[in-house]
Amino acid sequence: MANVNNSLERLLTEHEVAEFLKVSVATIRRRRLFRQPPDFVKIGASVRYRREAVQRLIESGEKRMEAR
Repeated sequence: MANVNNSLERLLTEHEVAEFLKVSVATIRRRRLFRQPPDFVKIGASVRYRREAVQRLIESGEKRMEAR
């Protein structure tokens, strides 16, 4: 039961994700519509995001600077 509670604590709303990423809620909704990351969880009519999915989105966009 503890694992279920830990998983639920990590779920974010689309508004929280938008605020965290500094984008509009419309952007988050559009990404979901076009099946772009971050992955989401549907619970009834509610849409939630795992923090790990948002973190993966950020990491996938990181550019590594190499020394010359």
